[in-house]
Amino acid sequence: MKLPRLSGPEVIKALSKAGFKAARQRGSHIILVKEIEGGRKAVVVPNHKEIDKGTLLEIIRQSGLTRTEFLGLL
Repeated sequence: MKLPRLSGPEVIKALSKAGFKAARQRGSHIILVKEIEGGRKAVVVPNHKEIDKGTLLEIIRQSGLTRTEFLGLL
């Protein structure tokens, strides 16, 4: 399944549907956090107009979602 070209805000919007919340920002990078059993999960999303495919795949991997689950949130 091919990944669409997404901007930082679009990725943040999708991850927020999965329970992630913006915790803080450092420069153009926004750190999203989700409370999970036994701790928390953090994902860093660059606030760019277009996120590289490799970066997007890494964001999806760090979030603990599958590619299909992530695409369902868009």
